[in-house]
Formats: sequence, structure tokens, C-alpha cells
Amino acid sequence: MSRLRFTIAALVASVAAPALADEVVVFAAASLKTALDAVAADYQVATGNTVTISYGGSNALARQIIEGAPADIFVSAAETWMDEVEKAGLVMEGTREDLLGNTLVLVAHGKDAAEVEIGPGFDLAGLLGDGKLSMAMVDSVPAGQYGKESLESLGVWAGVQASVAQSENVRAALALVSSGETPFGIVYASDAVADETVTVVGTFPEDSHRPILYPAALLTGAADAADRAFLEALSADAADVRFTAQGFVVLN
Repeated sequence: MSRLRFTIAALVASVAAPALADEVVVFAAASLKTALDAVAADYQVATGNTVTISYGGSNALARQIIEGAPADIFVSAAETWMDEVEKAGLVMEGTREDLLGNTLVLVAHGKDAAEVEIGPGFDLAGLLGDGKLSMAMVDSVPAGQYGKESLESLGVWAGVQASVAQSENVRAALALVSSGETPFGIVYASDAVADETVTVVGTFPEDSHRPILYPAALLTGAADAADRAFLEALSADAADVRFTAQGFVVLN
């Protein structure tokens, strides 16, 4: 009798116990952190699922995915790195979409910096003086690549190249300006919104660099409906509000 009672009690407990929450693992460009953290928090409250986000330079994240790092969703700050993941056969067919756009800006340390007119041949070298220009890595990180493209297009790259301090991702580049270690930096408009200690002093012409696009996709390692649901949540109205508030351009 006691064994029967134990068996029934165990059965009832197992039926009554809540289902374990699913975990969604996201690899995302560092520039998305403030907005995407908020979107993930909203999703977790609504669903009870867990979202774990690994931020970094899109180049580094893409390489980690290709080398076998476990991830369900990839959000890149450039099409080129999503292309590499797709070429490796790791993007689930039919799930890739261009989610967001962004703007490239020149930021200065502090809140009283004067505006700068950015155009062909503008005196960026004179503006820097003996200081450094903070940028993400110009040969591999999208923000750095866009920045170098723009400076080359405007004819000023050669004059400032030796003064560039390169960082592993755009948020690290922003941190150098925020702390005052460098007087100026090139980041995304969304990064500037996220840091109250810097001022946007100029915006780079859109035609001076490739369009800044953030493609998102479900990866072939994604295992359950929670992964797809979070990808869909990135395009929902609530997410649009979060992204727009942080300076992104919603494309869908």
C-alpha cells in the first residue's frame, strides 16, 4: 500500500511539474547589445524561455560558428560574414533576412564637443592633432571596414591611418572614446545612443560606404520552436520599438 501511494504521488508530481524552459543561444554583433538585451528580456518574460547572447565582432562570431560553436541564431553587422556562414552550409534555408540598418558617425569624448562638417577632404588629421582615432579593426570588423571605406572615399584615410587605434569590436572602440583615452572615434549611431559620455559631432555620408545591414538567420543547429519564435520576435512591433529607440533603422 505504501509503495502504491509513493508511485501515485510520484506520478502526480511529474505531471504537475512545469516543463523545462528552452534555451535560445544567439551570437550577435556587439553593436546590438543594448537593444537586443531589451528584446531578449521581453521575450523571456513573455515565454519563460531563456535567451543566452554572445556578443562580439561579426567576423569572430562567424568564425566560431563555422568552427562548430553551438548557436541557434546569428545576427551579423555585415552581409559578408553571414555569407561566410551560409557558404559553410550552416544557415537554415529560408530564414535569412535583413533585419536592421545603421548609420556611421564620428563621436567625441564629452558633451560639449563642436560639430564637424564631414565631407571630401575634411581635416580629420588636424582635428586629431596628437590624439588617436578609435575604430574597430578595419580589415575584419564591419564597423571598422565601413569606417575605412568612408575615409578612403572622402580622401582622408592616408592622412589618419597611422593615428588609428583599432579594437576587437565597435563597443570596445566606443569605450576608448567614452573613457577619454582617445578624443574621437568612428562608431554606429546606435552605439552613440547607448553612451551618454560621448557626443555625435558628425555623420558620414551614406554614399561613402556600403549600406550598413544587419542580416539575421536561424542556424542549422537550432533544435526547437523556441529558436524560431525568438527569430520571429526580432521582427515584431515590440522589438521594432526597442531597436528604433537605440538608433537603428528597422528594415521590415
